[in-house]
Amino acid sequence: MAIKITAECINCGACEPECPNSAIYEGGSDWTLAGKTYGEGSAAPSGATGFYSNDTFYIVPDKCTECVGFHDEPQCAAVCPVDCCVPDSERVEGKDELLAKKEQLDSMGR
Repeated sequence: MAIKITAECINCGACEPECPNSAIYEGGSDWTLAGKTYGEGSAAPSGATGFYSNDTFYIVPDKCTECVGFHDEPQCAAVCPVDCCVPDSERVEGKDELLAKKEQLDSMGR
C-alpha cells in the first residue's frame, strides 16, 4: 500500500529527503518518473489520480514502495513530526508487489 500525506501536513519538508524512491514532492511541484515530467492534473502511468497537491507535500503512488527493499518502515512516517504520512487504503499493495515496483523503478530510473 502506498503512503499518502494528509491535509494536516505542515510543509516542514522532513519527509522529502528521506524517501529512497524520490516519490515525495513539494506542493505545486511537477513530478518525474522514468525521465518524463508530470504536473497538476496528470494521472500517474498506472492511472492513479487524486494524489497531487498544490498546498502540501504529496507522494506519487507509482513511486512509493513504503521503503520496502530499503528500510524496515516507511521513512517519511518515521520522521514526520505531525504523523500525516499514513497508509493509503485506496492503494493497497503486498510486499511482493512493492518489491516488484522497487525493481521496476531501479530499472527505469526514478
